[in-house]
Amino acid sequence: MILATLEPYAAIGVTILVVMLITAAILVLAHVIGPKRHGPVKDSPYESGMPLVVDTQRRFNVRFYIVALLFLLFDVEIIFLWPWAQVFHHAATDGVTIPLENGGEVGKGFLLVGMAIFLALLVFGLLYEWKKGAFRWD
Repeated sequence: MILATLEPYAAIGVTILVVMLITAAILVLAHVIGPKRHGPVKDSPYESGMPLVVDTQRRFNVRFYIVALLFLLFDVEIIFLWPWAQVFHHAATDGVTIPLENGGEVGKGFLLVGMAIFLALLVFGLLYEWKKGAFRWD
């Protein structure tokens, strides 16, 4: 009985197993066949084929990380706009309501108000970060 419930996942399991075997084979072959020459020039780190100018362990300003995190935050939130736009377009043009699990339905007005609240929170977060000086590069 358990095997019958797991049968749809067998192809996924086989695919993962094959990928793991191929990865292991490539790593072993690269280690066995690959060159064995070592030295200070060969083992030194490089960036895109260029020798390093400064130490790789230097500290970066925390603003770089803050901007990166803010970009990820707002970028991921903007990604949520695409599925909402698809559902809203379908609800607005066809007049279709979206059924809920409890038996109720929501229409385009509910979807529009929900997205307005979402965008208001985004704008509030952006203004808050702006006021705190996260975008200021003194």
